[in-house]
Amino acid sequence: MTIRNWIYERSVSGLPTFSYEEVRTVFVNLSEQVVSNELYRLASQKVVVSPYKKFYVIIPPHYAAKGVVPPYYYIDHLMRYLDKPYYVSLLSAGELLGAAHQRPQQFYVTTIFPSFQSSKRKNSILAWQFRRDVPEPFLQTKNTETGTVKFSSPELTAIDLVQYARSIGGLSRAATVIQELVEVMDVSKITEMILDYTTVSTLQRLGFMLEHVIMEQVMADDLYDVLVRSGKRFGYVALSHYAKCSSDVGRDHRWKILINTQIEMDDL
Repeated sequence: MTIRNWIYERSVSGLPTFSYEEVRTVFVNLSEQVVSNELYRLASQKVVVSPYKKFYVIIPPHYAAKGVVPPYYYIDHLMRYLDKPYYVSLLSAGELLGAAHQRPQQFYVTTIFPSFQSSKRKNSILAWQFRRDVPEPFLQTKNTETGTVKFSSPELTAIDLVQYARSIGGLSRAATVIQELVEVMDVSKITEMILDYTTVSTLQRLGFMLEHVIMEQVMADDLYDVLVRSGKRFGYVALSHYAKCSSDVGRDHRWKILINTQIEMDDL
């Protein structure tokens, strides 16, 4: 049996991915160089694609023309190969939740530290975000062609968009997506438990944006109640933690925000 035949048998058996190590285990009589050369040849023929080192996706016929397989097809398999918890996050989660105005050019995936390097040459689409713990209570699942995918709930997505705003292009872009998400957000689902996975300052910034930028007063009030119930004290923080903050900037006394940047949403 050839490697090509083995790959074909996997595909018809409903196994859409495999690892270099699996090939080496099956074809023990072949040298590393021979296996690597054959996998390179099959990739050049658009039989397989390798979005991550030593991890391969069998390209199904309906993606063969472009030779590009969307990450939804393989991300759950890749994260199991890496043995890391994950969730689809930020703009990609927003798209799954119906926020289609800001269609992402990259596919955002959040996982846990330690961080790792992913070759841009192999995959320029995957954008990795790293955190200490994955907030499992605030995740949802969706069926895909090859199984399921985990992604952040509307409430966690809004929080992440603020906390990691720099990764997506800034608070203005975050606010535009959150404005679309408010239709499916339920702030009552945000309990004090969320503070195990985010910061008080992030909730302050989100609350300020809900009240003064997105104009969702009820949601802002509900979020403020979460902060009060948590019993955590909060002091003044800059609206943008990566922009300069002079001593004469405006202040919001309820959310204790130093307004050191202007947030301008796109027209929807």
